[in-house]
Amino acid sequence: MKSSTSQSIDNYLAAGDGAGSLLAHARLLQKLAHIFADIAPAHLAQASTVANYRAGMVVIHAASGAVATKLRQLAPTLSQEFGKRGCECIGVIVKVQTAEIPRRTTPPAVRPLASGARREIAGLRDRLPPSPLRDALHTLLSRAADE
Repeated sequence: MKSSTSQSIDNYLAAGDGAGSLLAHARLLQKLAHIFADIAPAHLAQASTVANYRAGMVVIHAASGAVATKLRQLAPTLSQEFGKRGCECIGVIVKVQTAEIPRRTTPPAVRPLASGARREIAGLRDRLPPSPLRDALHTLLSRAADE
């Protein structure tokens, strides 16, 4: 038995206004994703996702340019198969959507600088006139860990 809160949420999502159409669109995308998984070659289906459906066009995001090229070659066949399985599909749009590369969360490791190397670099820095090279050597010495 559903609680009154869950019933009111279900009623809201099933309504014909914005929330209802959003739920219907989500269900359609889910159906298209299942069909796509069935009709596309497995290696291509694993490297791509159904992203949207608008104006009779199924939008697919591919993980790489190579996958996108193969899917574009298969677009007429995919479109026909979507149609045969009950979805109004006049075409397939394939876009490359690469996965986000996670940002580095750990600071770079500080490499130790041998005492002899530190003395040589400091001596070179002290002999140089004021310049970007001298500034770079100063920065290197200040950032490097002692051995």
